Amino acid sequence: MSGRRPTLKDIAAETGLSMAAVSYALRGLHGTPETRQRVQEAADRLGYQADPVARALASGRSGSVGVLCASLEDLWQQRLAAALGRELLAPDRNAWIIDSAGDGDRQLELAQHLVDHRADAIVVIPIDPAAPGWAAIARQAPVIAIGDELPAAKAKSEVLFDNETGISTALRRLADAGHRTVAVLSPQRRFGSERPSEEIAQRVAFELGLKILIAPCTHDLTGAAEVARTLLTGNPRPTGVLALADSMAFGVYAACAELGIRLPQDLSLLGYDDQPMSQLLTPPLTTLHWPLDDLVADVVARVTSAVDTNRRVRRTTVTPILIERGSVAAPPAKA
Repeated sequence: MSGRRPTLKDIAAETGLSMAAVSYALRGLHGTPETRQRVQEAADRLGYQADPVARALASGRSGSVGVLCASLEDLWQQRLAAALGRELLAPDRNAWIIDSAGDGDRQLELAQHLVDHRADAIVVIPIDPAAPGWAAIARQAPVIAIGDELPAAKAKSEVLFDNETGISTALRRLADAGHRTVAVLSPQRRFGSERPSEEIAQRVAFELGLKILIAPCTHDLTGAAEVARTLLTGNPRPTGVLALADSMAFGVYAACAELGIRLPQDLSLLGYDDQPMSQLLTPPLTTLHWPLDDLVADVVARVTSAVDTNRRVRRTTVTPILIERGSVAAPPAKA
């Protein structure tokens, strides 16, 4: 057989069975256990390997699930993607982990790329949840949204973050400590509309009587530090900061060290996703904890249901818990 790839026809000739019987036996669909064993032994002997493209065309499934992240510079998304990649691994399934690099338009293009390559399902952390393009994607492949709902699309399933509770808890914590001027660092957006979390922050701040500034921020340390530096040298300077990702909060630590601003004596800071290293900072970061293991198990179950049954599953909501450490205190007296 050297020089060419063994085919089903070769296995059929080796075993004396029809090509259809060989194909069914290799997939474990029909035939006695003895026949399936005989076919598999012949396939191994000939060095046969199934053509994944041909199998996808025949079965309607590629065995691949796309995990479309908003930005892998966000350390929480890195942990989520890694956990999903591990849990989605199976003999007949794998995960494609893809970074959208914070670009909403690019994320839709990547989603269409996954559709074109016959992904069995798409798990997405949407950058622009309201983008109308999600409707077309959801018509072509099962979509499981994490974080925010996709109002324009009929997603097969949604695992939503209770940002109402998370943001309200964080801003109320700052208000109860006496802060009145607060900055919210939010993922950098490249589209016209606000993210749902930003709308919540504006509304809750109004209810609490806070003066609030929404600052678009990147997840990388250098970019986040630059945003924080601009905020902390402005006038008036916020006395409290809520970073909607711990990776952004790390930039605030860096800017404070450069500017000689003390945490929490001069500035209070809250994070949003309880990165393990947040405990090692000085002072340790007060943040919100989202149950990652439960979330991953839920998403994987929904992927399996969407692929195997093609049924829409009711959405669930993940609620965070405030983790008090040492980065929040009353504002300085002169503020």
